[in-house]
Amino acid sequence: MKDILARISQTFGPSGREEQIRSQLIKELTALDRDLQLKTDALGNLIATKPGGEKRLLLAAHMDEIALLVTHIDDHGFLRFAPVGGHDPKILLGAKVVFANGTAGTIGREKLKDKEDLKMDKLFIDIGAASRAEAEENCPIGSMAVFAPHFSPQGNCIIGKALDNRAGCTLLLEVIRNLPAVDYQIDFVFTVQEEVGLRGARTAAYQLQPDLAIAVDVTCTGDTPEAPVMAVELGKGPAIKVKDRSLISHPQVKNRLEETAKLLGIPYQLEILERGGTDAGSIHLAREGIPSGVISLPARYVHSPAEIIDYRDLKNAALLLCSFLQHKDLFPAL
Repeated sequence: MKDILARISQTFGPSGREEQIRSQLIKELTALDRDLQLKTDALGNLIATKPGGEKRLLLAAHMDEIALLVTHIDDHGFLRFAPVGGHDPKILLGAKVVFANGTAGTIGREKLKDKEDLKMDKLFIDIGAASRAEAEENCPIGSMAVFAPHFSPQGNCIIGKALDNRAGCTLLLEVIRNLPAVDYQIDFVFTVQEEVGLRGARTAAYQLQPDLAIAVDVTCTGDTPEAPVMAVELGKGPAIKVKDRSLISHPQVKNRLEETAKLLGIPYQLEILERGGTDAGSIHLAREGIPSGVISLPARYVHSPAEIIDYRDLKNAALLLCSFLQHKDLFPAL
């Protein structure tokens, strides 16, 4: 899994510009040779279907990452930008970024009267251009930049960019690799534009009409110095979501995930995320409603250039989801 995570986490793929990461995921899926039907829908979601019986399960992981969108170029070649997804200007300052064509830049700031006055409109990207014309040639208005790629295994941990949510995509690929025989259809959906409003998941759920859905994504932790209080820690196992801002998990889905973890002795945590959401937030509201839940991977420094996950949590999450697929009462009786 580490090799796959290294490849896809470093692949360029901001919200709304997922072409490169989608192509890489198609390569990874093809290499698994699991006889899946691959399709890219109108919005850009990559859907890998394992045909089966009448019932239908949707497993979703978003493939997009947060980004910066060039909005203006001044006479000296400095790029102003708008956020694509959730960004903190204090984290952005000094970060190295890269554009789709490989152009690199660093984020600088204007002189501030008060250091607390650091806002997004005080920041700019410096690509080393000497003029507007030179900058426009490499990074015209509308170009997107993401955090520069890097991947560093460190003991049990992995440090890198875009682990939100390439770690979730890796989890789905591992489930596909070890897919058990089941008597229902599974749609593995690598969604687009999650970071800007759970958009790809909404259209995918509408067209696929699943009977049950599980999203896999990262979640925050409460285990760093003076962190916000949260009962999730790195290395303590995957988190089974209870609630976030977009979803109250279906109780039968949550309970069956817990039952599976207990049966196999997989360490797990219960997650209540006070801010943010996942693809399940859109999926569970599609059509007449879809029973939905979430398996979350604990991650530190989410939406930063250097996120951290614990590889043991990723392995246990894959084991949990593979085993959950074989639950004798998988689909809720409503």
